[in-house]
Amino acid sequence: MTPKSILFVCLGNICRSPVAQGVFQYSLNERFGFDLSKNWILDSAGTSNYHNHEPPDIRAQQSTLIHDIDISHQRSRQFKLDDFDKFDQIFVMDASNYKNVLKLSKNSVHKNKIHLFLDSSYPDENRQVPDPYFGGNEGFENVFQMLKKASVNWLDKWTSVNESIE
Repeated sequence: MTPKSILFVCLGNICRSPVAQGVFQYSLNERFGFDLSKNWILDSAGTSNYHNHEPPDIRAQQSTLIHDIDISHQRSRQFKLDDFDKFDQIFVMDASNYKNVLKLSKNSVHKNKIHLFLDSSYPDENRQVPDPYFGGNEGFENVFQMLKKASVNWLDKWTSVNESIE
């Protein structure tokens, strides 16, 4: 089944998860065109409320703008219990956020929605997206490339060349 609603989750929702949301949207548009990709619901959240309603970190915005992706309109928010009902997939960036989201799950349906985002690129390796917050521009670019690869890999996994996402 191809999901139609995806939530990306990191700690503060100002670096990794907003970049993942922007990169995934860009990858959808690239592959299927805007008309089909607008049928998807993409959002991001943080397991903490450190940065509620703030825009993405300026370095995250700059790292995506280099690749013609504008995430400046996004605003951080905290993960909520009803996100389990709103989204088909919940992609977390690291093991700590995986554990935090898993603790909030109420049943096996919720639990089965939670995945490390890099699982598409590195199955069964439990790889994590490093937090670039304390790193420089190179750290943000490395994270961007990881998220781009994972986005394309998830789309490859869910769709084939002949399959429509409508």
